[in-house]
Amino acid sequence: MSNKMWGGRFASGPDAIMEEINASIGFDQRLYRQDIAGSKAHATMLAATGILTHEDRDAILAGLDEVLAEIEGGTFTFSRALEDIHMNVESRLREKIGDAAGRLHTARSRNDQVATDFRLYVRDTIDHLVAQIQTLQLGLVKRAEEEAETILPGFTHLQNAQPVTFGHHLLAYVEMLGRDAGRLIDARKRLNENPLGSAALAGTPYPIDRDMTAAALGFDRPTANSLDAVSDRDFILETLAAAAICAMHLSRFAEEMVIWSSAQFGFIKLSDKFTTGSSIMPQKRNPDAAELVRAKIGRIMGSLNSLLVVMKGLPLAYSKDMQEDKEVAFDALDALSLSLAAMTGMVADMAPNRARMHASASAGFSTATDVADWLVRELNIPFRDAHHITGQIVALAEQKNCGLEGLTIEDFKFIDQRIDSRIHKVLTVEASVAARKSYGGTAPANVVVQAARWKSLLTGETHEPKALGKKTHGSHGDGGL
Repeated sequence: MSNKMWGGRFASGPDAIMEEINASIGFDQRLYRQDIAGSKAHATMLAATGILTHEDRDAILAGLDEVLAEIEGGTFTFSRALEDIHMNVESRLREKIGDAAGRLHTARSRNDQVATDFRLYVRDTIDHLVAQIQTLQLGLVKRAEEEAETILPGFTHLQNAQPVTFGHHLLAYVEMLGRDAGRLIDARKRLNENPLGSAALAGTPYPIDRDMTAAALGFDRPTANSLDAVSDRDFILETLAAAAICAMHLSRFAEEMVIWSSAQFGFIKLSDKFTTGSSIMPQKRNPDAAELVRAKIGRIMGSLNSLLVVMKGLPLAYSKDMQEDKEVAFDALDALSLSLAAMTGMVADMAPNRARMHASASAGFSTATDVADWLVRELNIPFRDAHHITGQIVALAEQKNCGLEGLTIEDFKFIDQRIDSRIHKVLTVEASVAARKSYGGTAPANVVVQAARWKSLLTGETHEPKALGKKTHGSHGDGGL
């Protein structure tokens, strides 16, 4: 039998293969709330402009509420023969209220209907993702306050570079996530225009009020060009791009968790909540949650690339190719949401091994830059010369098989007679991080100020910097492996 929703043009139903490739109800049924909300706004507007009677409007609104209740109650039967969520809802509505349901589609098309539904869905999803990002940020800020004085090796090229504070390191991800939230919020602003009323591609001759439907659906304004309105998928491309960058940030953090939790580093321990065992090696504690977060970026980037490829060759206006936008978008945004939830859990769960971090931060001559800075600051030696002198000092420490703090004043004077005993004050990792008080630096005092700033930004409440504790690295407890 022909699909009655297509009208009288088709005498027979689609071939089974055609139905298989054409149907989208298997995935776009998740748009049901947005579809019904759009239909209710459209019916209300049609009645307000005299295109639809108030009786038909009331029947449509009541019927749509019943359809919504059926879907949410799990009693609605989705039909592949009806292709998509729009036809499934309209067909069920017709079964309930009769001919009035057929008038609902006046002055609209599936083209502007799906564009509206999808924008509403993406907007709702952005709001959810931004809330998740902010929850993760608050979790990181809390841990940063706790670890404001914990010393961690700072790496470049994954080699010991300079000591940093663990709190400062965690706040770096808060900054990244802040940009991620900003990109999503910015994408939301651009997508918040109403395509409904653009119809198939050219607009409609009916005297509709698109500002009314825009306001009813929470859009800022109606779209200004009907061709663009039905063919635009920039809003999901931009959202996927922001999602991919966010997932990349989560992947970097997940990679650090994998490294930090290894026996070779031993900086943190993740509990049984976020690790798994081995089927053959009983001692194993595998950071599988972090590894899976690290992998999700592939799916999300793949979804972005997939949709870019779909869209790149399409003429205006709508083409059926664009049906491929939803599966990749749903998959990517679901993956990001799950990754954010997992990372939030791991941040709260991880137990730092502060003694191990401190010992590692002290290795590899990590205070060498402090020596060079001391030569510049105290002896007025040009930095390039100070860099050369410090290199000689490091070479001597390597020869003596000791750290810089193990060198005597005689050793320093052997390299340069101008050096005096004051140099020993800059050789500890504690002195190194405490000295870096420049704005954005790693000093504990900076960490508590930045943590308070972020808490204020995220909660809308005023937060004062917490007082620093006078604890040594060994008094914080041990999350060792």
